Amino acid sequence: MNEPIKKIAVLTSGGDAPGMNAAIRAVVRACTYYRIECVGIYRGYQGLIEGDFEPLSGRQVSNIINKGGTILKSARSKEFMTEEGRAKAHENLKEVGAGALIVIGGDGTFTGGLKFIQEFNFPVVGIPGTIDNDIYGTDNTIGYDTALNTVVEVIDKIRDTASSHNRLFFVEVMGRDAGFIALNAGIGSGAEEILIPEKEIGIEKLEESLGKGRDKGKTSSIVVVTEGEKIGKSVFELADYIKEKYPIYDIRVSVLGHMQRGGSPSCFDRVLASRLGVAAVECLLDRVSGVMVGVINNEVVLTGLNKAIKLDNEIDKELLKVAEITS
Repeated sequence: MNEPIKKIAVLTSGGDAPGMNAAIRAVVRACTYYRIECVGIYRGYQGLIEGDFEPLSGRQVSNIINKGGTILKSARSKEFMTEEGRAKAHENLKEVGAGALIVIGGDGTFTGGLKFIQEFNFPVVGIPGTIDNDIYGTDNTIGYDTALNTVVEVIDKIRDTASSHNRLFFVEVMGRDAGFIALNAGIGSGAEEILIPEKEIGIEKLEESLGKGRDKGKTSSIVVVTEGEKIGKSVFELADYIKEKYPIYDIRVSVLGHMQRGGSPSCFDRVLASRLGVAAVECLLDRVSGVMVGVINNEVVLTGLNKAIKLDNEIDKELLKVAEITS
């Protein structure tokens, strides 16, 4: 990073998350503020390989802060996993005159950025954008707060019908191997039980909890299940087992799926994305590379991309206790 940076490229990769557009907007506006150019890369690393670029100005990112998804699109790229693909991507960046790259996404996105640094010594900074909140080095990832609000709103609606028909609902939420959405949304919606990978309560504990509810005459309940939870092979298998064991319950399964990714980002996510977008540009202008920008205790912090990839964001043990007491 000997020469001053005159142009920064930005891409989004992996699963989309509400607030990614706000981050793109902040990157572009920060570049304008510091009088450097910005170029957007469509379809993530695949677009980088194919040279799918477009110059971005402040005017072009007007009225996108409130929109979900990502205007730059996202796509998986097997070609970028090869040395030849990455070499082609590097050549495209040089050809367009970009001196640095900002990548918005999660583990896979950061892994690609780290490879780029190691092989070409090309400056890269990461911005954490994923609803799962499973990235080390930040209290919240972009999109997580919006996803939580979406899940709580849906569970509130499900509870209305569960109470009306005396039903037990298993509600599956996203999170892969991380239970952040399930734990916080479960507490926020008053779920009777929360199943997350970080705390394997086992089928016996679930049966005990449902049994206590049954003994108290409770015939409607909400059980929030992370998609990565392994009590059963699937939430449907778990529901079938409980139905056979407790025929008193009229059981339903609701898989919330990709609705959790969509929607207008919350104010929290818009502000977070704006802070991180500006911080990413400032890092590169200060000749700092190979880091992810995050916010911890309301302060912007930098974490090495290697740490962000390798280390896990830990579940708050206090919240686990709160869930146990209030469920």
